Amino acid sequence: MITIKKYPNRRLYDTSQSKYVNLDYLLKLIQDHQDFEVVDSRSGEDHTKAILLQIISDQESDENRSLLTNTLLKQLIRFYNSDMQPFVRSYLEQSLASFLEQQENMAHMVKSMMDSNPANLFNKMFEQNMKMWTPGNNPADSHENDDK
Repeated sequence: MITIKKYPNRRLYDTSQSKYVNLDYLLKLIQDHQDFEVVDSRSGEDHTKAILLQIISDQESDENRSLLTNTLLKQLIRFYNSDMQPFVRSYLEQSLASFLEQQENMAHMVKSMMDSNPANLFNKMFEQNMKMWTPGNNPADSHENDDK
């Protein structure tokens, strides 16, 4: 777990790297599946959620990369302070985890299909044949050395 300290001047400090960082750095940590927490430098209070929401807000400001529509945001807001709030949180977490698992499975299937593609198989055989005829890799070369 990487600890990021948030200072009163709003600067962020990565204690594992001993350097000041920005939100783009934290976005990269997220994309690399690195776990981190953001804590107040004085009180130790957890500010992770606020920083994550800030990253989402920055990402959502670009309409071309926006993930959350106005309709979806309004629907989510309606669940706050309702009896369904805990169920919606759990449902969203499980749905996203399932989606990511299916995406990973699909990537493995596509890779497997690409690996079994006849053209790729031909390319692999060609590469192996070329290695065999490269000086020093030819089995016949080792027999010539036996005679010497």
